[in-house]
Amino acid sequence: MRNRLILILCLVLFGADLHSQNAKEPLRVGVIGLTHTHVHWIFGSEPRGDIKIVGIVEPNRELAQRYADQYNFSMDKVYDTMDELFNNTQPEAVTAFGTIYAHLEVVEAAAPLGIHVMVEKPLAVSMEHALKMKALQKSTAFIC
Repeated sequence: MRNRLILILCLVLFGADLHSQNAKEPLRVGVIGLTHTHVHWIFGSEPRGDIKIVGIVEPNRELAQRYADQYNFSMDKVYDTMDELFNNTQPEAVTAFGTIYAHLEVVEAAAPLGIHVMVEKPLAVSMEHALKMKALQKSTAFIC
C-alpha cells in the first residue's frame, strides 16, 4: 500500500510516467472542489500529458466558469456531486481542492470505489477525521 501511495504522489506531483495500467495513457483524474487556490497547479499540469482531468465537482457555477475561462475547459466537465463525477467519468484518482473540512467526505466517497485520493495539506481538521481516513485507507484505496 505504501508503495502505491508513493506512486500516485509521484504521478501527480512530479509528472512521472508511472501509470500502472498503461504507461501510454494519462491517469484519469477528477478534481473535487475549486476553492483552494492550489488547484491551479493541477490545471497547469494537465498539458504535460501524464494526467487527464476527466471531470470537476464544483457546485458554485460562477467559480467553475472562472476556471473554465482561464483554463479553456468546457462546463460540460463540471458536476454538482461526486456521484455524478464518478458515474459519468470513472476517474482513477481524485484531488480534493475544497476546504479541509471536506477531505473526509471525499475519502469516504472515493476510497470504497477504489479511487485513489490526494488531499491538500493538512490532511484533516481533527484526529477523529484523520483516523477515519486511515481506516478507509487500510481497507480500500489510499490517500496522499
